[in-house]
Amino acid sequence: MTLELVAKAERIAVLTGAGISTASGIPDFRGPEGVWTKNPAAQVMFDIDEYVASAAVRIEAWKFRLAAPTWTAEPNAGHRALVDLERQGRLTGLITQNIDGLHQKAGSSPALVHELHGTVWYVDCLNCARRIPMADVLPRLDAGDEDPACEVCGGILKSATVSFGQSLDQAVLDAAVAATEQADLFIAIGTSLQVHPAAGLCDVALSAGADLLILNAEPTPYDEQAAAVLRTPIEQSLPALVTSPD
Repeated sequence: MTLELVAKAERIAVLTGAGISTASGIPDFRGPEGVWTKNPAAQVMFDIDEYVASAAVRIEAWKFRLAAPTWTAEPNAGHRALVDLERQGRLTGLITQNIDGLHQKAGSSPALVHELHGTVWYVDCLNCARRIPMADVLPRLDAGDEDPACEVCGGILKSATVSFGQSLDQAVLDAAVAATEQADLFIAIGTSLQVHPAAGLCDVALSAGADLLILNAEPTPYDEQAAAVLRTPIEQSLPALVTSPD
């Protein structure tokens, strides 16, 4: 049934969450070994109001970024399977809640990757909106600057990711919705489908008449509406599903 869903689909939109990157050594947030599961207090680092108001929170956030496994992580078979799907000409869009850049590193076309929550590979100044590569800031941490400020205006620096309390980029969200509306199959991979508006793309897909396929280790609020649900490891199940329809 699941293989048939993917094989018969001509236009596929994909939503990925943290679960696709755990096999690359990047922990998720809500899973058994998740960042917030193991350390609930870490959530304050992802709240924009807390981040702006507290130098102590920013210092902890920068320590977290410096130690992140993202900088050396490599794409896994799940990421590469989505590159294969794109090469088949069936991918309308690869929408991701992830900030790790592993889809692009695997070979997915940047034009098809819609990063709903931004990217950790760049840093924004919250005052003057200047954007610079994260690689330009991390050495400052190694040199002892615990809370690096913008070198142009002195403003607060933050990774170019969307924190709680910040709005998503409307252009990115619009592109994600358009890709979803074009699809006859919507695959949600490694996401708890608890965070909106990302989770709401399932509703967009279902309203447009698309089938919903969910690949996630834990139950989601959309399981009952899905045509099929898989709990098997993504890096194993996804390559098996994304085979050439010919």
